[in-house]
Amino acid sequence: MKFYGREKELAELKRIREISCETSQFTVVTGRRRVGKTELVEKAFNDGKTPYLYLFVSSRAEKDLCSIFQEEIQNVISRPILGRAERIGQLLEIVMSYSQTTPMTLVIDEFQEFDKINAAIFGEIQAVWDRFHKKSKLNLVVCGSVNRLMTKIFFDDSQPLYGRNTAKLHLDSFPIETIKQVLKDYNKKSTKQDLLALWTLTGGVARYVELFMDSKAVTRLDMIKNVCSLSSSYIDEGRVILSDEFGKEYGTYFSILSAIAAGKTSFAEIRNIIGTEIGGHLTKLESSYGYISKTQPIYEQVTTRNCLYGINDCFFRFWFRFIYKYLHLVEQKQMSQLQKLIERDFDVFAGRALERYFKTKFLEEGRYTRIGAWWDRKGANEIDLVCENELEGVLDFYEVKLSSERYDEQRLREKTVAFFKKHPDKRSMKIKLVGLSVEDM
Repeated sequence: MKFYGREKELAELKRIREISCETSQFTVVTGRRRVGKTELVEKAFNDGKTPYLYLFVSSRAEKDLCSIFQEEIQNVISRPILGRAERIGQLLEIVMSYSQTTPMTLVIDEFQEFDKINAAIFGEIQAVWDRFHKKSKLNLVVCGSVNRLMTKIFFDDSQPLYGRNTAKLHLDSFPIETIKQVLKDYNKKSTKQDLLALWTLTGGVARYVELFMDSKAVTRLDMIKNVCSLSSSYIDEGRVILSDEFGKEYGTYFSILSAIAAGKTSFAEIRNIIGTEIGGHLTKLESSYGYISKTQPIYEQVTTRNCLYGINDCFFRFWFRFIYKYLHLVEQKQMSQLQKLIERDFDVFAGRALERYFKTKFLEEGRYTRIGAWWDRKGANEIDLVCENELEGVLDFYEVKLSSERYDEQRLREKTVAFFKKHPDKRSMKIKLVGLSVEDM
């Protein structure tokens, strides 16, 4: 798949490189795995304008990793390297010394993996950076996919690299317009149902979109078939990513995420399923890992009693709802049965994804100053989207259905009556009731 979008990110990275030709820059690039960080830095810097060095941190002993890195460094810089380096700090010193006379870019990918290899590496990098950065012209870019560790490394004031980065860039999934463009390029006859399936299965994560497009799975049915093939990367993807990040406690976290994916979204429901105290785990999943978020009715304070938990990532919502739940079928290689189950329940699952789609779309368009959902304590008057433009005094209520035929304006109006009883101060705003469906994507 060709490179799509990222115009703002590319422009910012190129701007930073220009600055680095005068004084060294240290940029931290974060984002979930498969979102396209490596492709972005390659596109931004590997253009021949300045020497470009890319190093990937794999799970090796530091000495072995240094041997690999030294060879790659020698291939880029013209200066001979005497002896064999055994520490990462030594190699960074070589590069920063070279960049005193020759501006260059150094990208270190999966930077957080140094923590597993030797945590002392961060202190060595700090010492070398502090010593050389004022007289060097190095564009140092470090990429990391484990948000918890990257936050600790760079934004915990007890860590050696705290305050050393000069810029931070977080890479999100493709915006909706890019997803639309990709699908249209690969399937000129694509339908809104195809678009909904691509959004539901990938959430715009670049690598997952690429896998579907490159395998010519460009319709809803073919995407589901692709997921259910024996060779599908979907099968192990969730386990590989999350077990590595969660470590020894992955079982508890998996159980919590599985419960949320199954529709158990209140604190009490999740606790009843898990059977143990989960408060600390939920806090970590939200604050440290960023995999879930709490929502409460719009205009209300967050409380444990009246908040709901949701999985932020489309892929993980799907993976826990269908792959993790039916792992026994995967282990028995009953992939046709898995496909039938997905096809049976996909519409209901995609219906909830459609609500997230429109919320994301509105946020990207910037048409509102506040977006949320609303429900009463009994859950009887749920409104899918409540969107306010405070500048224009507008308050729009949306009901999201897969089919426009299922939109019931009278029922939505009844729900707004309950809403205004709770929030009478909003009655003076310009009100609009709208039905949204797949056709409006």
